[in-house]
Amino acid sequence: MERTKVVVIGGGPAGLLLSHILDLNGIDNIVLEQKSRAYVLSRIRAGVLEAGSVDLLRSIGLSERMDREGKAHDGSFIVWAGSEKLLIDTMKYTGREMTAYGQTSITEDLYAARDNAGGQIIDEAEDVKPHDLVTEKPFVTYFKNGQEYKIECEFVAGCDGFHGVSRSSIPDNVLKTYEKGYPFGWLGIMSETPPLPDIVYANHDRGFALASQRNENLSRYYVQCDLDDRLEDWPDDRFWAELKARFPAEFADAIQTGPSIEKSIAPLRSFVSEPMCYGRMFLAGDSAHIVPPTGAKGLNLAFSDVYYLSLALTEYFKKNNYTYLENYSDVALRRVWGAARFSWNLTRLLHRFPSDDAFDQRTREDEMAYLSRSEKAMAAIAEQYVGLPYEH
Repeated sequence: MERTKVVVIGGGPAGLLLSHILDLNGIDNIVLEQKSRAYVLSRIRAGVLEAGSVDLLRSIGLSERMDREGKAHDGSFIVWAGSEKLLIDTMKYTGREMTAYGQTSITEDLYAARDNAGGQIIDEAEDVKPHDLVTEKPFVTYFKNGQEYKIECEFVAGCDGFHGVSRSSIPDNVLKTYEKGYPFGWLGIMSETPPLPDIVYANHDRGFALASQRNENLSRYYVQCDLDDRLEDWPDDRFWAELKARFPAEFADAIQTGPSIEKSIAPLRSFVSEPMCYGRMFLAGDSAHIVPPTGAKGLNLAFSDVYYLSLALTEYFKKNNYTYLENYSDVALRRVWGAARFSWNLTRLLHRFPSDDAFDQRTREDEMAYLSRSEKAMAAIAEQYVGLPYEH
């Protein structure tokens, strides 16, 4: 049996970031991760950071590599109707920029920081279960190498993703969930090729496409595909041809192709659970919410959750102030619902839905034309895209 102040369930970016910030504030914690470190680092995820996420990483001393390797952006392009384009100019309208920096690199940085600080991360922890969450003495059990272990704590942080044990530990009569599925997926590939200078979203009659980036020699591209498509249906040559067909020549001709080093198909989902707490357990990141990747909000929402939760736990342990913990769910959910709404709107704007008729498409095209004409409309979308400031 061990004892600590906070057990963090989940060793992805959210859990590691929370562990790091708690440690900086002198709050003992232990991270439990179901998978191996190699598995966690092999997951390909988000790559675009809001200004607030960048500021957070800088404030806690985790920006050296990001500032060196990440690519700052004043905004992103939307192209449609085969040739028309507009720039979501976040720098012009908000004075803030976004940064392309892969989640894998962030996770590597977080692991290095926890290792350097002597942080306790227990990977390959099986059958993790939180107990007695509505008491003042919760505990967590897990198995490793066939032996059962118990960790007593004061709080549990559920950072273990959509399929994790944390949210499922909340009784059905307490938890309320909201979900929307989308009738298509994203086929994504990664290639060791120089990316386009800017992030570019495309709305085309063949479907949505996205040109993104990770670093100066690592590109990430996506095309909208059917949910029943298989990876074997999409050899590299077909993917590159389809991708280029969905971009105007100005961008298509500049795309450098090469062998894919990773390829995957992901369904799109919007999901929010309320509340983001139960007794002495608090949810953060994908354990509480999922947004479609169109708005680049998933990892950034996890970071804002961690910011609010780390602040609340620090207030409790340093000042015996429980108010921030009482308000955590309400504060976090305000940002979550804003991101869910924005991601849904951007997904609706940029994708072709199977149920669309000519009216749907013409209104979609008119909305994009309106954005290109209206300074106020563009300012509103730029403000949401770059990320609203954290509440203090």
